[in-house]
Amino acid sequence: MKAYLANGLFGMGDRLLNSLIASEVRKEIQGIDLYVPQENAEINDKSLYADSISIAKGDMDRLKESEFLIAVIDGVEIDSGVAAEIGAFYMMNRPIFALFTDVRQEGRDNEKKIQALVNDGTENQFVYRNLFVIGLIKESGGNIYPTVEQLVYGIKEYIKHRD
Repeated sequence: MKAYLANGLFGMGDRLLNSLIASEVRKEIQGIDLYVPQENAEINDKSLYADSISIAKGDMDRLKESEFLIAVIDGVEIDSGVAAEIGAFYMMNRPIFALFTDVRQEGRDNEKKIQALVNDGTENQFVYRNLFVIGLIKESGGNIYPTVEQLVYGIKEYIKHRD
């Protein structure tokens, strides 16, 4: 079974998170072939040269081979490359499992936070995600998870029920 991990890969935080996700997925899902772009030195060793076409082709080939996509949607905005990978993968009619760890999700039932938003839209205590991208994830048959552990569990449940 092949899968693809989409996240930013240029900052230390992203690279560490990618390594953590890859480690947990590989440990918990036996026999998975997880493609992590940062591990592909041919196109992502930034001391070397790879043009836009080779990067697009290399990543699209791996997306096409994958049964599901894992996408990290953290950050001020969803990473533009991740959003593009979500869009491309959605067109293949396969599930997308997203990780969204932003702590501002907590307290969604807190009446003071809700009322503050109702009274003054600039008092938004929550976080906004692009609704088109979120819709693609939900429509794909995947889901959005707040922790790596829940993400891995959701993928395992998908694998268990697809067989």
